[in-house]
Amino acid sequence: EFFPMQRKTYTFNRITDITILGFLFICIIIATPTSVQAADQAMIEKGRYLATAADCSACHTAPNGKPFAGGYPIKTPVGTIYSTNITPSSTGIGGYTKAEFSEAVRHGVARGEKRLYPAMPYTSYAGITDDDIDALYAYFTAAVAPIEQKNRQNTVGFPFNMRLGMIFWNALYLDRTAFHPNPQEPAQVARGRYLVENLEHCGTCHTPRTMFMGPKKGRELAGSVLGPWYAPNITSDKTSGIADWSDEDLRNYLTNGHALNKGQAAGPMAEAVENSTQFLNKDDVDSIIAYLRRVPAVAGDDKQPRTSFGLKTHPESTLRGLTTANNTGWKIFSGSCASCHQPDGEGVNVYPPLTHNSATGSTNAQNLVTTILAGVQRKTADTTIFMPAFGPAALWVNRLSDQDIADVSNFVLKTFGNPSVQIDASYVAKRRAELAQ
Repeated sequence: EFFPMQRKTYTFNRITDITILGFLFICIIIATPTSVQAADQAMIEKGRYLATAADCSACHTAPNGKPFAGGYPIKTPVGTIYSTNITPSSTGIGGYTKAEFSEAVRHGVARGEKRLYPAMPYTSYAGITDDDIDALYAYFTAAVAPIEQKNRQNTVGFPFNMRLGMIFWNALYLDRTAFHPNPQEPAQVARGRYLVENLEHCGTCHTPRTMFMGPKKGRELAGSVLGPWYAPNITSDKTSGIADWSDEDLRNYLTNGHALNKGQAAGPMAEAVENSTQFLNKDDVDSIIAYLRRVPAVAGDDKQPRTSFGLKTHPESTLRGLTTANNTGWKIFSGSCASCHQPDGEGVNVYPPLTHNSATGSTNAQNLVTTILAGVQRKTADTTIFMPAFGPAALWVNRLSDQDIADVSNFVLKTFGNPSVQIDASYVAKRRAELAQ
């Protein structure tokens, strides 16, 4: 009787142990994928945010094209470079290892040792940390829809189409050092530096270039020509920079593209606001501002801050009814501009004032002229801004000629902005040609 009982007890314990172990094993099987998926999803979402901060879609999505499928034309002094397909497809980065992805993003070398042009801002992305590269890789390979679209051929002429030359260019201008905080800088400033210098790659547009198209040392963020546009000085200089912009001004500009009595985002900067900076969280926006306050001041050609110019005359009361030739610019302004910007240029609602405006007060008239030619279209969470283009023949049938735009620009500069700046029709023609390229 004893032994059967003992055996029976042993059998019961064994069954219980097996049941418990089996239950635990099933729980592990069920729970592990969930936790892994959660971790993977967190990594993907981090990568999504980083890709937004890096403004990848602005260049890798063509007008009316599919996200990240490439084909966006980037006009440079050496020809037009078309952005590549970076979706996980056979014509994109499908099959890229993490190491290959990192080498392309941070060092400008695509699979097969193909050298990229620095229109892809890898000289800025070189500082992206390993953890952030991992997150970007997770996002682009797991969350971006694969699009089978072949890359367009660039129109870069000889000798710049010889990509081996990029080896020597990289030796001059590519710093492979990954970002790391400086011990003496606050954490907020360090984060801002990482965003400005690396992810947001602000220097790509705002830093002037050498004859070899490398960034000029000592002139970081001091302003640079960008085709028909001008990326202004955003250093801490009190006259040419943004020292007179309050934190709220900068915050509004980065999140809405509009800072009252300071400036509005148009052209490439409007795209940056639309696709990138408006989506940054408040801490990151504040970090960018904190860092910009510490950027060394670099003087420019401005004699007084470009946002300091106010109304000099009241054109409605002094020019209406006159028929003399010298009021041509006012007539164009009155007929084409005053309904939105108001007769005295004070603006209304979303239409900005023309006084205390960085586009009208700058010593460089490119942004004023190009805005008239190309118009403005900027969409943020708050509103959609639209200003018609008065230049393209296809849309407005040259509604305003080069001379018309020169006349109205000179009127605006004299009346609302920097009167020391005056342009002629050839200046407008050059901007028009640059837009058409």
